[in-house]
Amino acid sequence: MLLKINNLKFTINLKHIITLSLTLFFINVISAQEIIEDEKVEKPVEVKVDSSEVFKPRKIDGVAAVVGDFIVLESDVPKEREQLIAGGADLEDVTDCQLFGKILESKLYAHHAIQDSIIVSDAEVRAEVDYTLERFLQSTNGSMERLLAIYKKEDEKTLREEMFEAIKNNKLSSKMQEKIVEEVEITPEEVRQFFNKIPKEQRPTFGTELKVAEIVVEPKISAEEKQKIIDRLNEFKKDVVENGASFRTKAVLYSDDKESARLGGKLGTMNRDKPRMVKEFREVAFSMQEGDISDPFETEFGFHIIYLEKVRGKEYDVSHILLIPKVSDEALKEAKERIDKIRQSIVSGDITFAEAARESSDRKETRGDGGQMINPKTQDYKFELTKMDTELYTQIQNLKDNEVSPVVTETERTGQVKFKILTVTDRIDDHEADYAKDYLKIKELALNEKRIKAIEKWQEEKIMDTYIKIGDSYKDCDFSSNWLKK
Repeated sequence: MLLKINNLKFTINLKHIITLSLTLFFINVISAQEIIEDEKVEKPVEVKVDSSEVFKPRKIDGVAAVVGDFIVLESDVPKEREQLIAGGADLEDVTDCQLFGKILESKLYAHHAIQDSIIVSDAEVRAEVDYTLERFLQSTNGSMERLLAIYKKEDEKTLREEMFEAIKNNKLSSKMQEKIVEEVEITPEEVRQFFNKIPKEQRPTFGTELKVAEIVVEPKISAEEKQKIIDRLNEFKKDVVENGASFRTKAVLYSDDKESARLGGKLGTMNRDKPRMVKEFREVAFSMQEGDISDPFETEFGFHIIYLEKVRGKEYDVSHILLIPKVSDEALKEAKERIDKIRQSIVSGDITFAEAARESSDRKETRGDGGQMINPKTQDYKFELTKMDTELYTQIQNLKDNEVSPVVTETERTGQVKFKILTVTDRIDDHEADYAKDYLKIKELALNEKRIKAIEKWQEEKIMDTYIKIGDSYKDCDFSSNWLKK
Protein backbone atom coordinates (compact mmCIF):
# COMPACT_ATOMS: atom_id res chain seq x y z
CA MET A 1 0.00 0.00 0.00
CA LEU A 2 2.78 2.45 0.90
CA LEU A 3 4.54 1.62 -2.34
CA LYS A 4 1.31 2.42 -4.16
CA ILE A 5 1.04 5.75 -2.34
CA ASN A 6 4.63 6.62 -3.21
CA ASN A 7 4.00 5.79 -6.86
CA LEU A 8 0.94 8.00 -6.84
CA LYS A 9 2.96 10.83 -5.32
CA PHE A 10 5.56 10.39 -8.06
CA THR A 11 2.84 10.57 -10.69
CA ILE A 12 1.35 13.71 -9.18
CA ASN A 13 4.72 15.41 -8.75
CA LEU A 14 5.83 14.65 -12.28
CA LYS A 15 2.54 15.92 -13.67
CA HIS A 16 3.00 19.09 -11.64
CA ILE A 17 6.54 19.55 -12.93
CA ILE A 18 5.45 19.06 -16.54
CA THR A 19 2.50 21.45 -16.13
CA LEU A 20 4.82 24.06 -14.66
CA SER A 21 7.28 23.62 -17.49
CA LEU A 22 4.61 24.26 -20.10
CA THR A 23 3.81 27.57 -18.45
CA LEU A 24 7.34 28.79 -17.82
CA PHE A 25 9.20 27.17 -20.68
CA PHE A 26 7.07 27.53 -23.75
CA ILE A 27 9.34 26.53 -26.58
CA ASN A 28 8.04 22.96 -26.64
CA VAL A 29 4.96 24.01 -28.59
CA ILE A 30 2.44 22.07 -30.63
CA SER A 31 3.90 22.10 -34.12
CA ALA A 32 0.77 21.03 -35.96
CA GLN A 33 -2.84 20.06 -35.30
CA GLU A 34 -3.61 17.55 -37.99
CA ILE A 35 -3.03 13.82 -38.02
CA ILE A 36 0.07 12.87 -39.95
CA GLU A 37 0.30 9.26 -40.99
CA ASP A 38 3.97 9.31 -41.96
CA GLU A 39 6.58 8.99 -39.25
CA LYS A 40 8.89 11.63 -40.76
CA VAL A 41 8.21 15.25 -41.58
CA GLU A 42 9.58 16.39 -44.91
CA LYS A 43 9.99 20.06 -45.60
CA PRO A 44 11.52 21.60 -48.70
CA VAL A 45 14.48 23.82 -47.86
CA GLU A 46 16.33 26.00 -50.33
CA VAL A 47 20.02 25.03 -50.32
CA LYS A 48 22.38 27.21 -52.35
CA VAL A 49 25.44 25.27 -53.43
CA ASP A 50 26.05 26.76 -56.86
CA SER A 51 24.05 28.23 -59.71
CA SER A 52 22.93 24.79 -60.85
CA GLU A 53 21.55 23.78 -57.45
CA VAL A 54 17.81 24.08 -56.85
CA PHE A 55 15.48 23.28 -54.01
CA LYS A 56 16.29 20.10 -52.12
CA PRO A 57 14.23 18.34 -49.42
CA ARG A 58 15.84 18.12 -46.02
CA LYS A 59 14.66 16.04 -43.07
CA ILE A 60 13.81 18.41 -40.22
CA ASP A 61 12.48 16.26 -37.38
CA GLY A 62 10.84 12.94 -36.72
CA VAL A 63 7.33 12.34 -35.45
CA ALA A 64 7.55 10.42 -32.19
CA ALA A 65 3.80 10.11 -31.75
CA VAL A 66 0.38 11.28 -32.87
CA VAL A 67 -2.35 11.62 -30.25
CA GLY A 68 -5.69 12.64 -31.72
CA ASP A 69 -5.10 15.96 -33.41
CA PHE A 70 -1.71 16.56 -31.81
CA ILE A 71 1.82 15.61 -32.77
CA VAL A 72 4.81 14.88 -30.52
CA LEU A 73 8.16 15.34 -32.25
CA GLU A 74 11.25 13.31 -31.41
CA SER A 75 12.97 16.52 -30.36
CA ASP A 76 10.24 17.31 -27.83
CA VAL A 77 11.47 14.86 -25.18
CA PRO A 78 15.08 16.12 -24.92
CA LYS A 79 13.79 19.70 -25.12
CA GLU A 80 11.33 18.99 -22.31
CA ARG A 81 14.08 17.47 -20.17
CA GLU A 82 16.42 20.42 -20.74
CA GLN A 83 13.71 22.93 -19.93
CA LEU A 84 12.61 21.12 -16.77
CA ILE A 85 16.19 20.89 -15.52
CA ALA A 86 16.70 24.57 -16.32
CA GLY A 87 13.63 25.23 -14.18
CA GLY A 88 15.17 23.41 -11.21
CA ALA A 89 13.51 19.99 -11.55
CA ASP A 90 15.42 16.90 -10.45
CA LEU A 91 14.94 14.35 -13.27
CA GLU A 92 17.87 12.10 -12.48
CA ASP A 93 15.62 9.06 -11.96
CA VAL A 94 13.09 9.96 -14.67
CA THR A 95 13.63 8.06 -17.93
CA ASP A 96 12.88 9.35 -21.41
CA CYS A 97 10.09 6.79 -21.63
CA GLN A 98 8.43 8.17 -18.49
CA LEU A 99 8.80 11.74 -19.69
CA PHE A 100 7.44 10.78 -23.11
CA GLY A 101 4.47 9.07 -21.45
CA LYS A 102 3.61 12.23 -19.51
CA ILE A 103 3.80 14.30 -22.70
CA LEU A 104 1.38 11.84 -24.31
CA GLU A 105 -0.99 12.28 -21.36
CA SER A 106 -0.91 16.06 -21.76
CA LYS A 107 -1.78 15.76 -25.45
CA LEU A 108 -4.58 13.30 -24.68
CA TYR A 109 -6.11 15.72 -22.16
CA ALA A 110 -5.84 18.67 -24.56
CA HIS A 111 -7.34 16.69 -27.46
CA HIS A 112 -10.39 15.62 -25.45
CA ALA A 113 -10.79 19.07 -23.90
CA ILE A 114 -11.38 20.33 -27.44
CA GLN A 115 -13.71 17.42 -28.19
CA ASP A 116 -15.69 18.19 -25.02
CA SER A 117 -15.94 21.89 -25.95
CA ILE A 118 -13.96 23.03 -22.92
CA ILE A 119 -13.26 26.72 -23.43
CA VAL A 120 -10.12 28.62 -22.59
CA SER A 121 -10.67 32.28 -23.43
CA ASP A 122 -8.14 34.09 -25.57
CA ALA A 123 -8.29 37.00 -23.11
CA GLU A 124 -7.23 34.72 -20.26
CA VAL A 125 -4.37 33.27 -22.30
CA ARG A 126 -3.16 36.66 -23.51
CA ALA A 127 -3.13 37.91 -19.92
CA GLU A 128 -0.91 35.01 -18.90
CA VAL A 129 1.31 35.54 -21.96
CA ASP A 130 1.82 39.16 -20.84
CA TYR A 131 2.59 38.07 -17.28
CA THR A 132 4.95 35.27 -18.35
CA LEU A 133 6.77 37.52 -20.81
CA GLU A 134 7.19 40.12 -18.09
CA ARG A 135 8.82 37.49 -15.85
CA PHE A 136 11.14 36.37 -18.63
CA LEU A 137 12.19 39.97 -19.32
CA GLN A 138 13.27 40.33 -15.69
CA SER A 139 16.05 37.82 -16.41
CA THR A 140 17.33 39.99 -19.29
CA ASN A 141 17.01 43.34 -17.50
CA GLY A 142 14.07 44.22 -19.73
CA SER A 143 15.90 43.57 -23.01
CA MET A 144 13.55 42.01 -25.59
CA GLU A 145 16.49 41.65 -28.01
CA ARG A 146 18.38 39.44 -25.55
CA LEU A 147 15.26 37.40 -24.83
CA LEU A 148 14.67 36.79 -28.54
CA ALA A 149 18.28 35.73 -28.93
CA ILE A 150 18.06 33.27 -26.03
CA TYR A 151 14.97 31.57 -27.48
CA LYS A 152 16.11 31.99 -31.10
CA LYS A 153 13.04 33.87 -32.27
CA GLU A 154 12.96 36.46 -35.03
CA ASP A 155 10.62 38.93 -33.39
CA GLU A 156 8.33 39.50 -30.41
CA LYS A 157 5.24 38.56 -32.43
CA THR A 158 6.59 35.05 -33.13
CA LEU A 159 7.56 34.66 -29.48
CA ARG A 160 4.10 35.68 -28.29
CA GLU A 161 2.37 33.36 -30.76
CA GLU A 162 4.35 30.34 -29.54
CA MET A 163 3.77 31.29 -25.92
CA PHE A 164 0.06 31.65 -26.66
CA GLU A 165 -0.24 28.15 -28.15
CA ALA A 166 1.77 26.49 -25.36
CA ILE A 167 -0.14 28.20 -22.56
CA LYS A 168 -3.53 27.61 -24.17
CA ASN A 169 -2.91 23.89 -24.62
CA ASN A 170 -1.58 23.66 -21.07
CA LYS A 171 -4.79 25.27 -19.78
CA LEU A 172 -6.91 22.92 -21.90
CA SER A 173 -5.06 19.95 -20.41
CA SER A 174 -5.49 21.26 -16.86
CA LYS A 175 -9.21 21.96 -17.31
CA MET A 176 -9.75 18.49 -18.74
CA GLN A 177 -8.13 16.93 -15.68
CA GLU A 178 -10.25 19.13 -13.41
CA LYS A 179 -13.38 18.00 -15.23
CA ILE A 180 -12.46 14.33 -14.82
CA VAL A 181 -12.15 14.60 -11.03
CA GLU A 182 -14.61 17.41 -10.25
CA GLU A 183 -17.34 15.02 -9.09
CA VAL A 184 -15.05 12.59 -7.27
CA GLU A 185 -15.96 12.56 -3.60
CA ILE A 186 -15.06 10.29 -0.71
CA THR A 187 -17.08 9.06 2.25
CA PRO A 188 -15.85 8.67 5.84
CA GLU A 189 -16.14 4.90 5.42
CA GLU A 190 -13.84 5.00 2.37
CA VAL A 191 -11.34 7.05 4.36
CA ARG A 192 -11.44 4.49 7.17
CA GLN A 193 -10.93 1.60 4.74
CA PHE A 194 -8.03 3.43 3.07
CA PHE A 195 -6.32 3.99 6.43
CA ASN A 196 -6.87 0.43 7.66
CA LYS A 197 -5.28 -1.01 4.51
CA ILE A 198 -1.97 0.68 5.31
CA PRO A 199 0.23 -1.67 7.38
CA LYS A 200 1.06 -0.09 10.74
CA GLU A 201 4.79 -0.09 10.03
CA GLN A 202 4.16 1.75 6.75
CA ARG A 203 1.88 4.48 8.02
CA PRO A 204 3.08 8.01 7.20
CA THR A 205 4.66 10.24 9.82
CA PHE A 206 3.49 13.83 10.17
CA GLY A 207 5.85 16.56 11.31
CA THR A 208 5.44 18.95 14.22
CA GLU A 209 2.23 20.95 13.93
CA LEU A 210 1.25 24.22 15.58
CA LYS A 211 -1.99 26.06 16.15
CA VAL A 212 -1.45 29.80 15.90
CA ALA A 213 -3.67 32.72 16.90
CA GLU A 214 -3.36 36.38 15.92
CA ILE A 215 -4.65 39.81 16.80
CA VAL A 216 -4.48 42.37 14.00
CA VAL A 217 -4.89 46.14 14.33
CA GLU A 218 -5.29 48.26 11.22
CA PRO A 219 -4.77 52.04 11.09
CA LYS A 220 -8.07 53.84 10.69
CA ILE A 221 -8.70 55.70 7.44
CA SER A 222 -10.60 58.98 7.60
CA ALA A 223 -13.96 59.39 5.91
CA GLU A 224 -12.52 62.28 3.88
CA GLU A 225 -9.75 60.06 2.46
CA LYS A 226 -12.23 57.32 1.57
CA GLN A 227 -14.48 59.78 -0.26
CA LYS A 228 -11.48 61.15 -2.14
CA ILE A 229 -10.69 57.64 -3.44
CA ILE A 230 -14.35 56.97 -4.37
CA ASP A 231 -14.53 60.24 -6.31
CA ARG A 232 -11.38 59.39 -8.24
CA LEU A 233 -12.67 55.95 -9.21
CA ASN A 234 -15.94 57.52 -10.35
CA GLU A 235 -13.92 59.85 -12.56
CA PHE A 236 -12.13 56.85 -14.12
CA LYS A 237 -15.47 55.16 -14.82
CA LYS A 238 -16.99 58.31 -16.33
CA ASP A 239 -14.00 58.83 -18.61
CA VAL A 240 -14.23 55.25 -19.92
CA VAL A 241 -18.02 55.17 -20.34
CA GLU A 242 -18.62 58.67 -21.66
CA ASN A 243 -15.35 59.52 -23.43
CA GLY A 244 -14.20 56.09 -24.62
CA ALA A 245 -11.01 56.13 -22.55
CA SER A 246 -9.16 52.83 -22.12
CA PHE A 247 -9.88 50.93 -18.88
CA ARG A 248 -6.70 48.93 -19.49
CA THR A 249 -4.56 52.07 -19.73
CA LYS A 250 -6.01 53.53 -16.54
CA ALA A 251 -5.32 50.25 -14.72
CA VAL A 252 -1.71 50.27 -15.91
CA LEU A 253 -1.19 53.89 -14.88
CA TYR A 254 -3.16 54.18 -11.66
CA SER A 255 -4.06 50.82 -10.05
CA ASP A 256 -2.40 50.05 -6.73
CA ASP A 257 -2.59 46.31 -7.51
CA LYS A 258 0.76 46.28 -9.29
CA GLU A 259 0.57 42.63 -10.29
CA SER A 260 -2.69 42.99 -12.21
CA ALA A 261 -1.82 46.52 -13.35
CA ARG A 262 0.92 45.11 -15.57
CA LEU A 263 -1.82 43.14 -17.32
CA GLY A 264 -4.15 46.08 -17.73
CA GLY A 265 -6.05 45.16 -14.57
CA LYS A 266 -6.84 41.62 -15.74
CA LEU A 267 -7.58 39.14 -12.97
CA GLY A 268 -8.30 36.17 -15.24
CA THR A 269 -11.46 34.09 -15.11
CA MET A 270 -13.80 33.86 -12.12
CA ASN A 271 -16.11 30.85 -11.86
CA ARG A 272 -19.38 30.92 -9.94
CA ASP A 273 -18.81 27.35 -8.73
CA LYS A 274 -15.18 27.96 -7.72
CA PRO A 275 -14.98 31.48 -6.29
CA ARG A 276 -11.49 32.72 -5.53
CA MET A 277 -12.08 36.39 -4.71
CA VAL A 278 -13.24 37.94 -1.44
CA LYS A 279 -16.98 37.96 -0.81
CA GLU A 280 -17.58 41.64 -1.59
CA PHE A 281 -15.72 41.35 -4.90
CA ARG A 282 -17.66 38.24 -5.95
CA GLU A 283 -21.02 39.78 -5.11
CA VAL A 284 -20.37 42.80 -7.32
CA ALA A 285 -18.82 40.85 -10.22
CA PHE A 286 -21.58 38.24 -10.38
CA SER A 287 -24.31 40.90 -10.36
CA MET A 288 -22.94 42.67 -13.45
CA GLN A 289 -23.73 42.33 -17.15
CA GLU A 290 -21.08 41.77 -19.83
CA GLY A 291 -19.41 45.07 -20.74
CA ASP A 292 -20.42 46.83 -17.49
CA ILE A 293 -18.13 48.85 -15.24
CA SER A 294 -19.14 48.76 -11.58
CA ASP A 295 -19.54 51.60 -9.15
CA PRO A 296 -16.72 51.91 -6.58
CA PHE A 297 -16.91 49.43 -3.71
CA GLU A 298 -14.74 48.52 -0.73
CA THR A 299 -13.00 45.29 0.28
CA GLU A 300 -10.30 44.60 2.84
CA PHE A 301 -7.73 45.49 0.14
CA GLY A 302 -9.06 48.97 -0.67
CA PHE A 303 -11.56 50.41 -3.15
CA HIS A 304 -12.24 48.89 -6.58
CA ILE A 305 -14.08 49.32 -9.83
CA ILE A 306 -14.60 46.20 -11.97
CA TYR A 307 -14.83 45.87 -15.75
CA LEU A 308 -16.66 42.68 -16.75
CA GLU A 309 -15.19 41.85 -20.17
CA LYS A 310 -16.85 38.54 -21.00
CA VAL A 311 -19.41 36.09 -19.61
CA ARG A 312 -19.42 32.44 -20.68
CA GLY A 313 -21.98 30.54 -18.66
CA LYS A 314 -20.56 30.47 -15.13
CA GLU A 315 -17.20 31.94 -16.14
CA TYR A 316 -16.52 35.68 -15.91
CA ASP A 317 -13.47 37.47 -17.37
CA VAL A 318 -12.83 40.45 -15.10
CA SER A 319 -10.42 43.35 -14.74
CA HIS A 320 -10.23 45.87 -11.94
CA ILE A 321 -8.62 49.06 -10.74
CA LEU A 322 -7.66 49.15 -7.06
CA LEU A 323 -6.96 52.32 -5.14
CA ILE A 324 -5.74 52.16 -1.55
CA PRO A 325 -6.53 55.12 0.71
CA LYS A 326 -3.51 56.77 2.29
CA VAL A 327 -3.04 56.37 6.02
CA SER A 328 -1.98 59.40 8.01
CA ASP A 329 0.97 59.34 10.40
CA GLU A 330 -1.46 60.03 13.24
CA ALA A 331 -3.50 56.94 12.34
CA LEU A 332 -0.38 54.78 12.24
CA LYS A 333 0.70 56.06 15.65
CA GLU A 334 -2.76 55.46 17.14
CA ALA A 335 -2.88 51.87 15.80
CA LYS A 336 0.58 51.07 17.19
CA GLU A 337 -0.34 52.43 20.61
CA ARG A 338 -3.58 50.45 20.57
CA ILE A 339 -1.91 47.09 19.90
CA ASP A 340 0.79 47.82 22.48
CA LYS A 341 -1.96 48.26 25.10
CA ILE A 342 -3.70 45.06 24.00
CA ARG A 343 -0.45 43.10 24.29
CA GLN A 344 0.29 44.52 27.72
CA SER A 345 -3.19 43.57 28.97
CA ILE A 346 -2.69 39.97 27.81
CA VAL A 347 0.82 39.65 29.26
CA SER A 348 -0.29 41.05 32.61
CA GLY A 349 -3.16 38.55 32.77
CA ASP A 350 -5.98 41.09 32.64
CA ILE A 351 -7.50 39.38 29.60
CA THR A 352 -6.87 36.20 27.63
CA PHE A 353 -5.52 36.26 24.09
CA ALA A 354 -8.77 34.79 22.74
CA GLU A 355 -10.91 37.36 24.60
CA ALA A 356 -8.74 40.21 23.33
CA ALA A 357 -9.00 38.91 19.77
CA ARG A 358 -12.79 38.77 19.92
CA GLU A 359 -13.00 42.28 21.35
CA SER A 360 -10.25 44.14 19.51
CA SER A 361 -8.89 42.36 16.42
CA ASP A 362 -9.57 43.97 13.04
CA ARG A 363 -9.11 40.66 11.17
CA LYS A 364 -12.71 39.53 10.81
CA GLU A 365 -11.77 36.09 9.42
CA THR A 366 -10.10 35.06 12.69
CA ARG A 367 -11.71 37.37 15.26
CA GLY A 368 -14.71 35.13 15.97
CA ASP A 369 -12.48 32.11 16.71
CA GLY A 370 -10.43 33.95 19.28
CA GLY A 371 -7.81 34.79 16.67
CA GLN A 372 -7.19 31.19 15.57
CA MET A 373 -5.61 31.23 12.12
CA ILE A 374 -6.80 28.82 9.43
CA ASN A 375 -4.27 27.00 7.28
CA PRO A 376 -5.20 27.97 3.69
CA LYS A 377 -3.82 24.69 2.34
CA THR A 378 -5.72 22.34 4.64
CA GLN A 379 -8.58 24.57 5.86
CA ASP A 380 -8.01 23.53 9.47
CA TYR A 381 -6.16 25.13 12.40
CA LYS A 382 -2.95 23.10 12.15
CA PHE A 383 0.24 24.37 10.49
CA GLU A 384 2.95 21.81 9.82
CA LEU A 385 6.20 23.45 10.91
CA THR A 386 8.26 22.34 7.90
CA LYS A 387 5.58 23.49 5.42
CA MET A 388 4.65 26.76 7.09
CA ASP A 389 4.76 30.02 5.18
CA THR A 390 8.25 31.48 5.62
CA GLU A 391 7.03 34.83 6.92
CA LEU A 392 4.74 33.23 9.52
CA TYR A 393 7.50 30.83 10.57
CA THR A 394 9.93 33.66 11.29
CA GLN A 395 7.30 35.38 13.43
CA ILE A 396 6.56 32.40 15.70
CA GLN A 397 9.65 30.15 15.52
CA ASN A 398 11.02 31.20 18.92
CA LEU A 399 7.69 31.37 20.76
CA LYS A 400 6.88 29.00 23.60
CA ASP A 401 3.31 27.78 23.96
CA ASN A 402 0.95 30.63 24.95
CA GLU A 403 3.78 33.19 24.87
CA VAL A 404 2.79 36.45 23.14
CA SER A 405 5.03 37.68 20.35
CA PRO A 406 6.39 41.22 20.15
CA VAL A 407 4.36 43.55 17.94
CA VAL A 408 4.93 42.71 14.27
CA THR A 409 4.63 45.36 11.57
CA GLU A 410 3.26 43.77 8.41
CA THR A 411 3.27 45.47 5.01
CA GLU A 412 1.09 43.72 2.44
CA ARG A 413 1.85 43.66 -1.29
CA THR A 414 -0.66 46.46 -1.80
CA GLY A 415 1.37 48.66 0.57
CA GLN A 416 -1.11 48.53 3.45
CA VAL A 417 0.49 48.53 6.89
CA LYS A 418 -0.95 46.50 9.76
CA PHE A 419 0.22 45.64 13.26
CA LYS A 420 -0.25 42.23 14.85
CA ILE A 421 0.70 39.97 17.72
CA LEU A 422 0.71 36.15 17.65
CA THR A 423 0.72 33.21 20.02
CA VAL A 424 1.08 29.43 19.72
CA THR A 425 -2.03 27.91 21.26
CA ASP A 426 -1.14 24.23 20.77
CA ARG A 427 1.80 22.12 19.61
CA ILE A 428 1.69 18.55 18.29
CA ASP A 429 5.11 16.88 18.00
CA ASP A 430 6.22 14.52 15.22
CA HIS A 431 3.97 11.48 15.25
CA GLU A 432 2.77 8.48 13.31
CA ALA A 433 -0.51 9.07 11.50
CA ASP A 434 -3.46 8.78 13.86
CA TYR A 435 -6.91 8.30 12.32
CA ALA A 436 -8.70 10.60 14.77
CA LYS A 437 -6.09 13.35 15.08
CA ASP A 438 -5.07 13.39 11.43
CA TYR A 439 -8.39 12.63 9.77
CA LEU A 440 -8.27 15.56 7.34
CA LYS A 441 -4.78 14.67 6.12
CA ILE A 442 -5.72 11.00 5.74
CA LYS A 443 -8.89 12.02 3.93
CA GLU A 444 -6.83 14.07 1.47
CA LEU A 445 -4.51 11.10 0.80
CA ALA A 446 -7.49 8.83 0.24
CA LEU A 447 -9.20 11.38 -1.99
CA ASN A 448 -6.03 11.83 -4.07
CA GLU A 449 -5.83 8.08 -4.59
CA LYS A 450 -9.47 7.97 -5.68
CA ARG A 451 -8.92 10.87 -8.08
CA ILE A 452 -5.90 9.17 -9.61
CA LYS A 453 -7.90 5.99 -10.10
CA ALA A 454 -10.60 8.04 -11.84
CA ILE A 455 -7.98 9.56 -14.14
CA GLU A 456 -6.46 6.13 -14.82
CA LYS A 457 -9.88 4.73 -15.74
CA TRP A 458 -10.57 7.72 -18.00
CA GLN A 459 -7.19 7.27 -19.67
CA GLU A 460 -7.77 3.58 -20.31
CA GLU A 461 -11.08 4.33 -22.01
CA LYS A 462 -9.92 7.34 -24.01
CA ILE A 463 -6.70 5.71 -25.18
CA MET A 464 -8.76 2.97 -26.82
CA ASP A 465 -11.15 5.51 -28.38
CA THR A 466 -8.47 7.91 -29.67
CA TYR A 467 -6.25 7.69 -32.72
CA ILE A 468 -2.76 7.12 -31.30
CA LYS A 469 0.37 6.23 -33.23
CA ILE A 470 3.71 5.67 -31.48
CA GLY A 471 6.92 5.94 -33.51
CA ASP A 472 9.62 3.28 -33.56
CA SER A 473 11.84 5.21 -31.14
CA TYR A 474 9.47 4.58 -28.23
CA LYS A 475 7.76 1.31 -29.11
CA ASP A 476 9.99 -0.61 -26.70
CA CYS A 477 9.04 1.56 -23.70
CA ASP A 478 7.32 -0.08 -20.76
CA PHE A 479 4.57 2.51 -20.38
CA SER A 480 2.36 2.67 -17.29
CA SER A 481 -0.57 3.37 -19.64
CA ASN A 482 -1.57 1.34 -22.67
CA TRP A 483 -0.27 3.76 -25.31
CA LEU A 484 0.71 0.88 -27.60
CA LYS A 485 -2.80 -0.59 -27.33
CA LYS A 486 -1.56 -4.13 -26.76
